[in-house]
Amino acid sequence: MFMRTQRSRSRAVAAALALASVSALTACTTATPYQPATGRGESRTGYWDEQIEADRFRVTFAGNSLTSRETVERYLLYRAAQLTVERGYDYFILADRDTEKRTRTYIDRPFSPGPWGGWGPSWRYYSPRWGWRGWSPFWGDPFWDRQVDVRQVDRYEASAELVVGRGRKPDNVRAFNAREVIQNLGPSIQTPAPR
Repeated sequence: MFMRTQRSRSRAVAAALALASVSALTACTTATPYQPATGRGESRTGYWDEQIEADRFRVTFAGNSLTSRETVERYLLYRAAQLTVERGYDYFILADRDTEKRTRTYIDRPFSPGPWGGWGPSWRYYSPRWGWRGWSPFWGDPFWDRQVDVRQVDRYEASAELVVGRGRKPDNVRAFNAREVIQNLGPSIQTPAPR
């Protein structure tokens, strides 16, 4: 009897660990939801803002590698509108706006130290058909080398400086009615799943 309960507990613990692992992997394979910023530096995703003057703010939204540029810019506008309403204002004017694309290139290949330890002569070249490739005397033919996997990862970060105001929206193409933005963009905003 004792052996059975111990095995049952071991199985339950293993199942719980497997479920936690799958949940963690699933969280990593989705686009950044609309949420306050998490992480630091290059791995920070979500929105954050700062007050510059009484009626001027800087708002930023950063997505992960699965978040499209359009989504990052939409979430930035939504956050600007939400911040405007939270502070008791009616409209905002985008004084400045920018979307930055950060690209990283990763090269995966089997490791073979060669006669010089971890270093050896190698060259990188670009082919319009295959992208960036590498050649080394230890890795085979540069045009038929299938062991090198080069992938490019793009991340977008949008930021805007906005001036907020009360009353009727000015006649300016950069001015937005905050409540209308929230109403129109709200259905397309993906928030994190409740835990």
